[in-house]
This record gives sequence, structure tokens and C-alpha cells, in this order.
Amino acid sequence: MESTGTDPNSPDAPRPEAVRHEYRRSASQPHAGAAGSTAPADSKGWTRNELAARVAKELHNGQYVNLGIGMPTLIPNYIPDGVEVVLHSENGILGVGPYPAEDAIDPDLINAGKETVTVNKGAAFFDSAASFGMIRGGHVDVAVLGAMEVAANGDLANWMIPGKMVKGMGGAMDLVFGAKRVIVMMEHVDRNGKPKIVQQCSLPLTGKGCVDRIITDLAVIDVVRDNSGSRLVLQELAPNVSVEDVIAATGAELFEEDRELTV
Repeated sequence: MESTGTDPNSPDAPRPEAVRHEYRRSASQPHAGAAGSTAPADSKGWTRNELAARVAKELHNGQYVNLGIGMPTLIPNYIPDGVEVVLHSENGILGVGPYPAEDAIDPDLINAGKETVTVNKGAAFFDSAASFGMIRGGHVDVAVLGAMEVAANGDLANWMIPGKMVKGMGGAMDLVFGAKRVIVMMEHVDRNGKPKIVQQCSLPLTGKGCVDRIITDLAVIDVVRDNSGSRLVLQELAPNVSVEDVIAATGAELFEEDRELTV
């Protein structure tokens, strides 16, 4: 095929035709919330706690995992039985546990988001230099981060809050390239109803082409990269959510996975 000279990641580059098919639908039975509550059976999508439980299913035995501030910090409470992961906090903890009970709060034990935490048996403490050495050295298997925008090519913007004074992007800039897999956990649209999954990010980037999977309150979407460029592939629908719901809430094209069968 004759080369057109167009960047395959450019929004103007030719893309495969978007198609629809039957996507795997998550079980409609909601997960119990932190206080044992559940969302109404006919509500659309996952609640914050249900979303944390869904993201927790991405974790596997033996992984070293870093959880960003915000919603990702709910994940330790929902790690499935039989799955043992080591949670890393860039302020210097390896072996972070779930949130403490009210009678077990230690104000000196905090995560990178300045929240009080617990630690599991065998946890280790170290300085920031050693912590970021672990990240930059490729020893973190999975990073779960929040986002303000994710682009169709996997670009991530999650540090500059419009109208807010922010001093810098912090450790996220290391995590998005140091971790072996980057998962974004977020609500599908912002508080004004605008899509957070877009064709191109309008906010300052944390990292380019770094996101592998996006899990929102509506769906699970992969960033698929191949010789034709990058595209967003819808993999799973949240309870009571339709393909049309996801398309309407997404500011970028969605595709089905291309599967080639071989003998």
C-alpha cells in the first residue's frame, strides 16, 4: 500500500469503520457499598464503590500496584478473596492496606493523597528517592489513575484542573511511563456532562500514549495499538447501560475488537 505520509495517530488519519456487535455485559447484581448499601437494580452503570470492585478484578496475584489519589484509593476494600497484591504508595510505603476503622486511625500513617491508611503484615517504609526508583525502574506492574481527559490514542491529562492553581503534575508523570500497565478509573463524563474520553486532549498532558485500559461508571474500553494506529475498543458494558449510552457519552470513535481466526 502506498504511504500517505499521515501520522497514524493523527485525528485525520484513515481509521477502520466503526461497527457494533454484542458486547460482554457485566452482571446486573450490584456490589455492596462500603456501608453495605447498593444502587437500585434499575440504575445505570456502576456506583463509585461498584466501580472500585470492577477495577479490583483487574489485579492478579503477585502484582505490585500503585493507586492514584481519588477513586482509586477505594480499590483495596474490594480486592477479591484469594488475590494477594502489594500496594505501593509513592510517598514511601510498600504493602498498603485498606482504610482504617475509626478506632484504628494512625495520623502518622498516610498515603500520597494525605489520607490515613493501614499497612499489611510485612510492609516496608522508605524515602521518596527509593520509591521513585522502584517506579522508574519498571518494578510497578499496574498503576490505576484518575483522569480529566483520555484521548483516543491513550494520551492522559490528569493534573491541571481548569481554574485552579496547581504546582505540578507530581508523581503521575513517572507512573504513566514506569508502570507496565496503566488503567484509568473515572466517571465517563464530567460534572457538566461533557465527555472525558475525547479524540484529542484539550488539557495539558500528563503522558502521551500511555493508557492501556479505561474503566468508567459506564463501560470498559481498551486503547488498542497496531500498525494502523490507535483506537478505542469497547469491551464491556456496565449494568443497564447500552452501546448507545456509551457512544452518546464518548467524545471519540469507538470500535469493536478485530479478531482474526487462524487454523
